[in-house]
Amino acid sequence: MPDARWSTSETPPSSPAGPSGFDSLAGHVHGSTAAEHLLRNVWVTDDLSALPADFTGTAVTKTGTVWFSGARELRQVPTGGEDRVLAERNRRDELIAATERAAAGERAALAAAQSATEAVSAADSAREVADRGLREAQRTRDQAAEAERRAAWLVQQRRESPDEGPGAVRRAEVLGELAAERRLADQAARERAARAQRLAEARAVRDRDAALAPQAERLAGALQAAGAALDDRVRALDTELAADREAAHKLATDLRAHAQREAEVNARLRECGAAVTAAEVRAQQVRDGAAEAQHELDTVASKLGLEPEPAEAPLPDEEREALEQRIARLQRRREQLGPVNPLAQDEYAEALARVEELETQRADLETALRELQALIADTDREIRERFEATFEAAARNFEEVVSHLFPGGRGRLRLVAEDTGPRPVLGDAEPQAEDEPEEEPLLGVEIELTPSGKSTKRLSLLSGGEKSLTALAFLFSVFLARPCPFYILDEVEAALDDINIDRFLSLVRRYAGRAQFIVVTHQKRTMEAADVLYGVSMGDDGVSKVVSRKLPKAA
Repeated sequence: MPDARWSTSETPPSSPAGPSGFDSLAGHVHGSTAAEHLLRNVWVTDDLSALPADFTGTAVTKTGTVWFSGARELRQVPTGGEDRVLAERNRRDELIAATERAAAGERAALAAAQSATEAVSAADSAREVADRGLREAQRTRDQAAEAERRAAWLVQQRRESPDEGPGAVRRAEVLGELAAERRLADQAARERAARAQRLAEARAVRDRDAALAPQAERLAGALQAAGAALDDRVRALDTELAADREAAHKLATDLRAHAQREAEVNARLRECGAAVTAAEVRAQQVRDGAAEAQHELDTVASKLGLEPEPAEAPLPDEEREALEQRIARLQRRREQLGPVNPLAQDEYAEALARVEELETQRADLETALRELQALIADTDREIRERFEATFEAAARNFEEVVSHLFPGGRGRLRLVAEDTGPRPVLGDAEPQAEDEPEEEPLLGVEIELTPSGKSTKRLSLLSGGEKSLTALAFLFSVFLARPCPFYILDEVEAALDDINIDRFLSLVRRYAGRAQFIVVTHQKRTMEAADVLYGVSMGDDGVSKVVSRKLPKAA
């Protein structure tokens, strides 16, 4: 598609001078400015090896080899009738799509021009309305000025007359009317200014639409030129596509003829192969019959104790009848035995192997189960030992921290079993098997606290401040047992008074060397005790900002 900045009357840029002996591909294109512009740096040559070292364009050979100097890439256009037909069809579809897009752009430009024209007409109508309003405002202003002059003359007349009697009343009325007229004049002036502003805006819109109209016309002309060029190119491609279709049709006809001959030859080959296969099957059947007869002969000879060689003379009638009777008896005995499964031995061997495999898998599973049970027991033991060690350390730390937060008070942590239901009455308990392991009770942690001068209380019976201090004591006891690099405390001292806040801050300072504490708070005393203070502020642009300030340490 040509550049929208070119008009139909402009001349495309001239092709650059190429290497000597090369033919410019743009010189063979006529009637399409866009094609000449696109192919201005494409050259046709017979040998790519003759390209100079400083070549910066695109070189094409007549055999379809393309060299792109910018990308340093060499490509080969594929050959073939059907591939070329498909490629040309795809190119035609792409050009049709580009033509449709150009037509859509042209329709959009025409619609924009129509909208601009309508906007200009609307602006002209608005200007006429504004002019009429301006004339009405000027007429109102003149009337107000005349009324003002008349009122001033009346005031002057009343001033020369005595201030007593009916004249004073009339003067007051005139002054009121004068004030009302002045207010009307001010209102008319404001309306006149508003109409003038609307008129200026309408004129600006009209001028802008008038400035856009030439550009829309140039764009429409460029789109029409592009559409004409694309139509010419589509017609040329349709002609080439028709020629390629004819060649492809001829090639397809030849291929169908060769395919028919190939099918006939294959049919004859299949017939010959079927005859050979039938002959081989018959020969194999004859060989199998001879082998079965020889096997039966050997079997009968071994049972009768005779040589497996055929006799020179036939057997006597008595011996033959005896053999026939023996064969009949054996056949009846075989029929009495019933059907026999010839694969029973193989099935038995497979079942035996399957049973042995299952036994091996069962032994492996039992071994793995024993190892897993041992691992579970070791894990449970290690968990229990670690829990007991951690609980003992946390209990000791809890007593120490409680003595700091509750001066004169004491507290402890103890393990309690969960009450899962009523205990069995004597004689109602079911006997437990000897090999069945005894279930361990579900343990929990209970916090007991004895403030100074009070009785021992559970956590549920404490006040809000006492619960906060107890929670802090438990948190720091766990921290001392299993330390972490930093802790985030979110308004943990919200329910504390000043004295308890001081105790909490002294506790934080005491362990600040072991970990870093990040405290979210709104208490002023906690903020004053912090090393660095972070705050979030909202700027005028609506963006949140984090502000930090390092507080000086008290001497």
